[in-house]
Amino acid sequence: MLISVNSVSKSFADEVLFEDVSFSIDDSDKIGFVGANGAGKSTLVKILMGEQSSDSGDVFKNKYTKIGYLEQYACSDGDKSLTDELLSVFPEQVAIEEELDVIRVRLEGSKSGDESLIARQGALTDRYGEIGGYTYKSRIRATLIGLGFTEEELKKSVSTLSGGQRTRVALAKILLSDCNLLFLDEPTNHLDIDSIKWLEDFIASSKVAFLIISHDRYFLNKVTNRTFSLENKRFHAMNLPYSEFAQQREVERVTERRSFENTMNEIERLESIIEQQRRWNREKNIKTAESKQKVVDKLKSTLVTPDKVQEKAVFSFGGFSGGGDNVLILEDVAKSFGDKRIFRNFNMHITRGERVFLLGANGCGKTTLLKIALDMLDADCGTVTHGAGIKIGYYDQLQESLSPHKRIIDEIWDEFPRLTETEVRNALAAFLFRGEEVLREISKLSGGERARVELTKLALRDVNFLILDEPTNHLDIDAREALEDALSQFEGTILAVSHDRYFINRLATRVVYMNENGTESYHGGYDYFLEKHTAERDAVIAAQQPKSGGEDYKMRKQLQAERRKRENDLKKAEAKIAELEEKIEENNNLLASEEIATDYLKAAEILGENVKLEAELEDMYAIWEALAAEVQ
Repeated sequence: MLISVNSVSKSFADEVLFEDVSFSIDDSDKIGFVGANGAGKSTLVKILMGEQSSDSGDVFKNKYTKIGYLEQYACSDGDKSLTDELLSVFPEQVAIEEELDVIRVRLEGSKSGDESLIARQGALTDRYGEIGGYTYKSRIRATLIGLGFTEEELKKSVSTLSGGQRTRVALAKILLSDCNLLFLDEPTNHLDIDSIKWLEDFIASSKVAFLIISHDRYFLNKVTNRTFSLENKRFHAMNLPYSEFAQQREVERVTERRSFENTMNEIERLESIIEQQRRWNREKNIKTAESKQKVVDKLKSTLVTPDKVQEKAVFSFGGFSGGGDNVLILEDVAKSFGDKRIFRNFNMHITRGERVFLLGANGCGKTTLLKIALDMLDADCGTVTHGAGIKIGYYDQLQESLSPHKRIIDEIWDEFPRLTETEVRNALAAFLFRGEEVLREISKLSGGERARVELTKLALRDVNFLILDEPTNHLDIDAREALEDALSQFEGTILAVSHDRYFINRLATRVVYMNENGTESYHGGYDYFLEKHTAERDAVIAAQQPKSGGEDYKMRKQLQAERRKRENDLKKAEAKIAELEEKIEENNNLLASEEIATDYLKAAEILGENVKLEAELEDMYAIWEALAAEVQ
């Protein structure tokens, strides 16, 4: 056990952040920590580190526990290269190298044969091997490359890096540190999908423990074996990855509410009996009333008030119908900045109703491409054609259209002056800005709050084509799910850039992967794209290998067998979907029956089964779509 927490509570002013938090972290734990923005996750982490004090409770650390936190590993402001900046994580290795150089020079000179120096050299060499001295420089390079830096960038000065690049350097430093418990706060921010996959592999193979604050559900499902959450000031912990945790918590909420309601009904029934017995006021009646009161007191002492339902944003996009079948056509588009070519040979044809997600490495030009599509930038060559009757709504991840010194209500009202104050407030209320909150200044808002203001403006526009640049950045899980719900109901067309793979899987009808030499298009979500993209890459590698005489014939037979297998898989998927839909319908009929309505334990069990069945059904729909597209 690395750390143990017992009954920790924390308040700021009169507001309780959390109370009675207890848990432990073992050396093999990979923990996802979730909760709404502002719930107190970062505060709890700082209490664990000793940077803040708790109002009550205790934190116990094993004497061998060494904690690393991303903020501790910020970059220096000097002119060191990226590689030299990472050397600061290995002071002992660097010091031994320097001392060994001094000893070598002395032994080659006047101290030749000095036994004490030779002994010191041997001891230092042994220690150097023990602490990974022969591999640490290659680990530095591999980590920086894995996090998306190029060979040329390894030589760049840290002072020339962007904020996102500096965050990646800080992440590299903590991953390479000798800490055995790492706290990571939104580690996938500023990473492209390839770098996130590298980080997933790193965490999975690492022998240290992790506590990861994140809203990236796909990432959490990949790397964690436990989940913590802060919800309505209460702490919850389960030995499950995020998606299974979320399903189980929903079952618990239903059970808690049913149990509370039944207990309250029983208390009310007993209290009416007590009142009646006291009115009759005979000795037997008084004894009965006292007996019933003891039961009521016991029920009240054990009564657990269920969590209040977390308020979620509920909104929709679009109000402008029509537009041609061809929404956006880009042909042979290229773009360079100075001598640096960003991309070329970009071709994409988007038709009405498609939800196209643009993927590619950081720096490949995804945002630049969106701005060319929006006529905000000119292409060096190629053509950009917008369809007839297309009205575009744009979400800018930098939120540059927001005026820092305006109040929230004025930001909306100034753009939509024909709305009444009530209509503006109602629009903001859908995004959880209510009452006096709408009078707050934009500059005082968090990243998530600014994102919600930007989304409010987008929801009020009459559009039939949404162009979205990293729309889930800064949003917590509830807000991401609300955005997914709104976009899934949007009847227009979507072109989006995102590294949120869960978000892509839920919405994408097509993935377009871009690199500097062109595009590759895949009909399906992220998982389908990954499977096909990986297979194509492997096929290219295989094609470069020498082939025997019968290789072509074998390849044709293999392709035919694969097609038959896909067709069989498609039929199986259709049968499974029908089976799941039938089972869900049976459960819904049971829940509506009088017998189950009064048996809350059985109802909770059926509801829990439905949650799992619906999740499985959603997965099967995605598999069916991918198989159908592949067979076609």
